[in-house]
Amino acid sequence: MKLPRTTLILILLALGLGGFVYFYEIRGATQREEIKEQKQKIFSFGEDDVQSLTVKTKKLTLNLERNPQSSSNPKWLTKSPISGPANDAIVSYLMDLLVKGNSERTLSTPAKQLGEFALDSPQATINITLKNRQSHQLILGKSNFNGRFLYAQADPAAKPDGNINVLLVSTDFANAVNRELSEWKQPVDNSQKLPGLSTPLPTPTNSK
Repeated sequence: MKLPRTTLILILLALGLGGFVYFYEIRGATQREEIKEQKQKIFSFGEDDVQSLTVKTKKLTLNLERNPQSSSNPKWLTKSPISGPANDAIVSYLMDLLVKGNSERTLSTPAKQLGEFALDSPQATINITLKNRQSHQLILGKSNFNGRFLYAQADPAAKPDGNINVLLVSTDFANAVNRELSEWKQPVDNSQKLPGLSTPLPTPTNSK
């Protein structure tokens, strides 16, 4: 049976429209979501790419470097203000935020308004140096109005219009960096033998 020409045209249009809906609405939506997620990431480097970190807060400036003995523990060493093994759990917590952290929102604002976000006198600045010698920086300002996020800048630079990008990032960043120096040090294993003793101290017993 031969279909009327108008019917054939309508069928072709329906097929074309269906293809458009599939590619734009379904596949296109997936691709747009992937692009959106990529844009939300603060940084694009991986944990193994990082060679050193400098964490500067109002209390201290701490320099951390990856242990050159990669197969040894700890993975990280403190270089200043003290030298020694670092607390891997604490450093890993910060590293996880830097590698996987997202920006919930980006605000384009005039550079002269940095003070409104406390980014001109930040609570912390994190400088990251990669193994390929590229460097990155994250500046942490104050909390937003409801305390759910922190204002931040990642690799701050003015855009062609003179504005800057201010990010909204997790408050976990503040928890990760605002620590006492003792917290960055590798914990002491109290089960170790005391220096100068060849055997552990005996367990005290009650005398009768």
